[in-house]
Amino acid sequence: MKREYSFIIPVYNRPEEVDELLGSMVAFESDIPFEVCIIEDGSTQDCKAIVARYKEQLNINYQFKENSGPGPSRNYGMSKASGNYFIILDSDVIMPPDYLSVVDAALNENYLDCFGGADAAHDSFTDLQKAINYSMTSLLTTGGIRGNKKAVQQFEPRSFNMGISKETFIATQGFGKIHPGEDPDLSWRIKKAGFKTGFIAGAAVYHKRRISWAKFKQQVTKFGLVRPILNSWHPESKKITFWFPSLFIVGLLGSLVLALLWMWWFLALYGFYFSLLLIHAIITTGSLKIGFMALWAAFLQFYSYGTAFLISTWQIGLLKKDPQAVFPQLFFK
Repeated sequence: MKREYSFIIPVYNRPEEVDELLGSMVAFESDIPFEVCIIEDGSTQDCKAIVARYKEQLNINYQFKENSGPGPSRNYGMSKASGNYFIILDSDVIMPPDYLSVVDAALNENYLDCFGGADAAHDSFTDLQKAINYSMTSLLTTGGIRGNKKAVQQFEPRSFNMGISKETFIATQGFGKIHPGEDPDLSWRIKKAGFKTGFIAGAAVYHKRRISWAKFKQQVTKFGLVRPILNSWHPESKKITFWFPSLFIVGLLGSLVLALLWMWWFLALYGFYFSLLLIHAIITTGSLKIGFMALWAAFLQFYSYGTAFLISTWQIGLLKKDPQAVFPQLFFK
């Protein structure tokens, strides 16, 4: 069957981001036809005017619906799309010119019912966004699990850059109402249903991520709360690596206590790690300032995720409480 692509993009009060995203799609270096489905998720600042400017250049299917969260909005978009292969994006990404041609060529060579790609920082991003990008993607912080086919666990496609066939969507009924975590949940349900998933190395997008330290902290805290819930739903997804941020923080606190007793060796190991991380961040980003910001981003990531993971493990893993009752902020009704 010939693949017909539909990009699925939910948006909530982000018209400027949609403008930048659509502008990058106009610049695609490919004659492969595609549809762009914009799902306005109950926005009070809609992007109708932005969409109208690109109507002559792009095949845009614009849908407005009541607010229900990103997962159900993606499902809604896929149900309204004309294509038979969906590429799901966040509204805060920018597309490289060769993205669609890379995806199409990869699927021609090795077809996947569901694929994921990596994310990277664009030159135009702020120093904060570049620092957060380093923290979220570096081998020294996350093991590269968000964009590395040789990562420490089986790759889980993420909804900022994820492809899924119409057949797979229909069979799995798409995303659930948890957020964040709806994408790894769907990835595991896809695998259980017998469909083929994988990573396309060249299909990266430029992902803006959060624009403040407070929003970044909130995001990674939710990641930590969600993971034990996903582990309870999909026991086969459990990995020792999910414990690393928690063990890191507990170990750091223990090292500080031991240092007060003149036992400095454990704290010295942390000093060595942070020094290595700083040097690597400076070299990778090409900036002394971003390197130091990346150091803080990594600590904030470990602390926020690690403490939230322990809290959720206690509530969900040990006390066996209902996730929606304990953490209602993670679920859309």
